[in-house]
Amino acid sequence: MPTGRVKWFSLEKGFGFISSDEGEDVYLAATSLPEGVTTVKPGTKLEFGVADSRRGPQALSVRIIDAPVSLVENNRINNDDLAAMIEDTIKILDKVGNSLRHGRHPSGAEAERLGRVLRGIAGQLEA
Repeated sequence: MPTGRVKWFSLEKGFGFISSDEGEDVYLAATSLPEGVTTVKPGTKLEFGVADSRRGPQALSVRIIDAPVSLVENNRINNDDLAAMIEDTIKILDKVGNSLRHGRHPSGAEAERLGRVLRGIAGQLEA
């Protein structure tokens, strides 16, 4: 089976291209990715079958051989620190919830700060 590396892939568009080891660009549809995989990063090494389509070669039965190291994973906070951050965030959310029950919404700056904290924690959990 041919191999190559992902040139680019757009989750929004649902396709991308592989630069095959033979030197040609191969169309990669999201539907050809392995089950449970929704996207691939540029540089990911793939093994795939090829079918000729009206628009040129298209990858089928894609298998991931080697995915590039995630930069987020390398910058992951250690588990004890992340647990402490989550516990502190729960306390903050509890205060916000109590304030909302009494008709007081957080100020714009407070809401923005809380949103950044929650997005940061989500990013750490998803990494």
